[in-house]
Amino acid sequence: MKAILHADREWGIGRNNGLMFSIPADMKFFRETTTGNVVVMGSNTLKSFPGGNPLKNRTNIVLYPGGEKRDDCTVVGSLEELFAEIKKYGKDEVYVIGGAMLYRTLLPYCSEVLVTKVDASGGADAYFENLDENPCFSLVYESEPVETNGYKIKFTTYKNNAVKEY
Repeated sequence: MKAILHADREWGIGRNNGLMFSIPADMKFFRETTTGNVVVMGSNTLKSFPGGNPLKNRTNIVLYPGGEKRDDCTVVGSLEELFAEIKKYGKDEVYVIGGAMLYRTLLPYCSEVLVTKVDASGGADAYFENLDENPCFSLVYESEPVETNGYKIKFTTYKNNAVKEY
């Protein structure tokens, strides 16, 4: 399992249950990386999508304790159910896409974290753990900075050197 996100200078990842930045290059990277794969999210992340609908061309799994079952995505009510569901897929096919609580819960189980770093402050009210300060994670890839849509961004990959099994 991997995690994918964008973060500002302070590792902020969201504001008012939405993205802080609209950066087409980041959205393109997210779309190309996750299309045809499995995306795992919490209920608030699902609700933040247009119409509260799951992402197209992906298998959507939503951790939503007490949530209603739906035909357009798989709703699970517990971490145990979530792990049982994602075991049906290859570990490189599963991407955690938010929100903050789900990232925090599943981070130890992620082999990699793909972070688009935005050199700006987004006024976040939701944050991701600073992987540069986490001894379990190593920065294994960092692109050259790219100027896009008025922002300077870098695509990075962090490797988890102590992945927990689920």
